[in-house]
Amino acid sequence: MDELDAIYMFKDYIEQERSYSEHTVLNYINDINEFRKFLKENDFSDLFSLEQTYTRFYKSTLVKKGYSPKTIARKLSSLRSFYKFLLAEKMVDVNLFSELSSPKLDRSLPKQVYPKEIDAMFGCIDNETIIGKRDTALLELLYGTGIRVSELCSLKVADIDFFNQSIIIMGKGSKERYVPLYHGIVSAIKTYLSFARSELMARQKGKVTDKLFLNFRGSDLTVRGVRVILNTLAEKASVGLKVSPHMFRHSFATHLLDNGADLRSVQELLGHVNLSTTQIYTHVSLEKIKEEYMKYHPKAKRDEEKQEDK
Repeated sequence: MDELDAIYMFKDYIEQERSYSEHTVLNYINDINEFRKFLKENDFSDLFSLEQTYTRFYKSTLVKKGYSPKTIARKLSSLRSFYKFLLAEKMVDVNLFSELSSPKLDRSLPKQVYPKEIDAMFGCIDNETIIGKRDTALLELLYGTGIRVSELCSLKVADIDFFNQSIIIMGKGSKERYVPLYHGIVSAIKTYLSFARSELMARQKGKVTDKLFLNFRGSDLTVRGVRVILNTLAEKASVGLKVSPHMFRHSFATHLLDNGADLRSVQELLGHVNLSTTQIYTHVSLEKIKEEYMKYHPKAKRDEEKQEDK
């Protein structure tokens, strides 16, 4: 078997059996091809006949090229997974990347969108238009459920259970979970379905789709399309930051925990396999810290009272 066949087999494996997203699959294959190119440029062996010195030299080459520790860690992780697959398929005798350490990463707190900023984004939507009705439903779902943007774009109309006020989500690894919907989400989706979605789909001139969210042309909404929508709303609302769909997932988890939600429940809602993944959200928000500081520091409390008396 040649290298391209092996890469194709791995691609098929992570797409079909691991259910990785299109974006993730693309990153894996790009990382493998970049390493393959490195081997050829340096007159090293092929993908099946590595030596430990090659992998170490590759890591140092990535550092010299100026890649960030996070990017290097991702590239090495891709190759570690690829060689784990080759080892399982008996195409190699050892996974040399399993012995190669990744750069140490500084664990930063997830960025979030604060409630006032979210309210401002909702406030700038024109709900009289079909695009406005769609954007309201989309924003309600992202912030109200914490689902991944890939999960949002994969949602079908049939996945919504209006009677039980919940949706069924197909998460990573083809694992299903039910997520409850509060009244505002249900109302926004009903409005979108009743007065906007059919009009958008009509722009496709006969083409039918079962996906819940459509773009302005009537086609299935993509991950990139969601990013454009959110940044357009953020710009209109003048919230002063570039937002991403994942920030709403962070906000969902953080705001639930800040208000007393159980960590295990948040884990289930997010679809995390390991509780440790959810624990990063247990940090206290800046507003919570400020609130506690002003409430309990003696001098800060007196100063606050003086300001209120003026």
